[in-house]
Amino acid sequence: MLRIILNKPDLVITECRIQKDMKRLAGARSICLDAYGSDPFGRKYDVEVQRGDKGADPHRARFYSSSLDIENLDAGQSFDELPETFTVFITERDFYGMGAPIYRIERINITTGKLFGDGEHIIFVNGEYRGDSDIGKLMHDFSCTNADDMYFDLMAERTRYLKENPKGVSEMCKIIEKIREEERVDAFQAGRQDRDKELVLHMLSLGESMERIAALLGRSLEEIKKLQAEALA
Repeated sequence: MLRIILNKPDLVITECRIQKDMKRLAGARSICLDAYGSDPFGRKYDVEVQRGDKGADPHRARFYSSSLDIENLDAGQSFDELPETFTVFITERDFYGMGAPIYRIERINITTGKLFGDGEHIIFVNGEYRGDSDIGKLMHDFSCTNADDMYFDLMAERTRYLKENPKGVSEMCKIIEKIREEERVDAFQAGRQDRDKELVLHMLSLGESMERIAALLGRSLEEIKKLQAEALA
């Protein structure tokens, strides 16, 4: 899959973990990567499958990419030891609506017009794309439920395992439950944000100070000011 998406026909993944939990900083939000892998050169890969546009928000891609950095740089290491990382979002729909099979996001130095060269790569794959190319066939297989209709034997074999083998069915159930839990966390965070906006305005109307509100809600003063601005926008 990565060989096709990244156009690296000789790519070899030496380590791969499904549903990889990532949380290294105290108090930081934890995430669960759909698929996390490494190659012989130490490059790191995260592949995420997103059905809704909300799950493919660029800020989410930024957070997932930064989580790879946190995971792969220990205390005492130099920043130039950060590995090259690839964060791949496969979206059900064409997120950017331009009909391209793949959208590559790279940082550039706007003044010089040259790539920033920090080793971070974010790729959005258009799940709606179809065609005779390998990427078109791969996206066909991603949306195909019948293994017999798939182009790639490995995809078909994996689909049969997950749908027909008892161990595969059990594995799929566990993965689905993890996805649902992550969706519940997202919904909770969004609900808490809306609730706190209302609370900030209400407590301000009662004469409470920003500092007092921050202490009561367990947030920083900067967060309270931002919530107030968003609520009044």
